[in-house]
Amino acid sequence: MVGGYTEQCTELACALYASAITKVVPVKGTREAELTKLLENIFRCVNIALVNEMKLLCERMNIDLWEVIDAAKTKPFGFMPFYPGPGLGGHCIPIDPFYLTWKAREFEFNTRFIELAGEINWHMPHHVVERTMDALNRQGKALKGAKVLILGLAYKKNIDDLRESPSIRLIELFRERGAVVSYHDPYCPKMKEMRHQPKYMLEMESVPLENAKEVDVVVIATDHDCIDYQQLVRDAKLVIDTRNATKNVSFGRDKVHTA
Repeated sequence: MVGGYTEQCTELACALYASAITKVVPVKGTREAELTKLLENIFRCVNIALVNEMKLLCERMNIDLWEVIDAAKTKPFGFMPFYPGPGLGGHCIPIDPFYLTWKAREFEFNTRFIELAGEINWHMPHHVVERTMDALNRQGKALKGAKVLILGLAYKKNIDDLRESPSIRLIELFRERGAVVSYHDPYCPKMKEMRHQPKYMLEMESVPLENAKEVDVVVIATDHDCIDYQQLVRDAKLVIDTRNATKNVSFGRDKVHTA
């Protein structure tokens, strides 16, 4: 997507990118190009918030939202599947839509969809912690003093990008409630320095997945494909699954709680 400051700028930029990229789409100017990017981000932000809210409702109604989504996406038009999770991550969706929210105020305009989506998505790490507390309570254990293993530090599977990862916030929230927190991520052997991060996190390193046997609860925050979830559920005392990673596990469902 290319929008130049002048028409000639657009033509030259399109010629440059066309030498390396199959499809280049010119738009009127820089403002249109920037808002195109924002609209795409906002679309995902709002739809992720919608499905996260549906997840909260389905928990109360005892309905499997993942099955509902799988059924809905069989419709060949008019529906695009989005999936719930522990919060937003990456360098786009958690940040860029809110630049527009800030800019809109200069024009005396409130971007209510964006702000509501932000409220829902930002709450999700708190929801994961609350679900974990409930699951531990059912086993007669308190979160304070419990050993919590966060499975997956990156903001999405099979990458090493930690930018705005909800796992970072989960570590903070569990620590604030007195839990002893560690993490396992084969893509992130050592914690990287981020924008907002307590200093203690810089000393954290990935622990072996075998530690799942020793902790009180494993929280699946990122569903890396390289993890053997059958073995994980076999080894762990309790699993909180935020990504539906254990959907094909054929045993130990009493150990697994979704969040």
